[in-house]
Amino acid sequence: MPKYAKDQSVDFKNTIERVAIVGAGGTIGWHISNALLQTGRHTVTALSRKGSANRLPQGVLVASINYNDEASMVAALNGQQFLIITMAPTAPRDSHSKLVQAAAKAGIPYIMPNGDEIERLGMQWITVCCGFWYDYSLAGGDSRFGFDFDKRSLTIYDDGNTKNSTSTLSQVGRAVAKVLSLNELPQDENDNSLTLSTFLNQGVYITSFVVSQNDMFESVKRVTGTTDADWTITHVDTKKRYEDGLAQVKVGNMAGFSKMLYARAFYPDDPSDLSAKAQNELLGLPDENLDESTKVGIDLVKELQRRVERMAA
Repeated sequence: MPKYAKDQSVDFKNTIERVAIVGAGGTIGWHISNALLQTGRHTVTALSRKGSANRLPQGVLVASINYNDEASMVAALNGQQFLIITMAPTAPRDSHSKLVQAAAKAGIPYIMPNGDEIERLGMQWITVCCGFWYDYSLAGGDSRFGFDFDKRSLTIYDDGNTKNSTSTLSQVGRAVAKVLSLNELPQDENDNSLTLSTFLNQGVYITSFVVSQNDMFESVKRVTGTTDADWTITHVDTKKRYEDGLAQVKVGNMAGFSKMLYARAFYPDDPSDLSAKAQNELLGLPDENLDESTKVGIDLVKELQRRVERMAA
């Protein structure tokens, strides 16, 4: 594709209007879909297996697909300009590749996320680098940010002072909507405005809060009206917790994966802090309130529990 809008065909519209998304009813997919719809600039189509009962934001169109029928995926993707894939980790391993290959045959130019196979098939990609989802991780139990709200217990990595970059689910949705609402290309060589092409084949870096577990705990206490005395607090060595999680995974217990993932991010000598790369200001993302986001996370606890129960059933 030529680099400038002025070099496109006469019927070229320098906007992304038609977005397809896989996982539109999922944890992050719902927020991305909703944020795109809120701009009023996008038609959002959810690619969904027939009979799926996932809850979708109002206004999302639905296209039924069969992962074993490439023609159904190509048909659903025809005419779309951007494909967002937000699949659950439990999805069959070949599903992502099947979608990418169908997108190539449908002529989709851009995909989020994953770069390797996408580039090989002649498409371009954009991914979002956001650290852990703050509200989701807060609600997700002891193996994530260490909070068990039912037991009112907290597992703290080391001294609890290591800070991590985190982003709320809503902030991720807003970031994707901001990028996809930009002009696709600069008008000409004198146009230095921000465009979607600015982000091609690289990450969009965002953050909501750079916080430690102790910061989170102070927020939780403010939101719940509790004190230290109301909580059972345990300290663990971060690197030992990582090794314990790894040992679980090695014997097929995937409950250890979250332990590994989160413990590694809280290594005191190498934490997961993306704040130096954050592009919040560039994208015009709003500042958020930590306590408000903590309340959202606490309210999410029951929903995540119900989700686990549905999967077990």
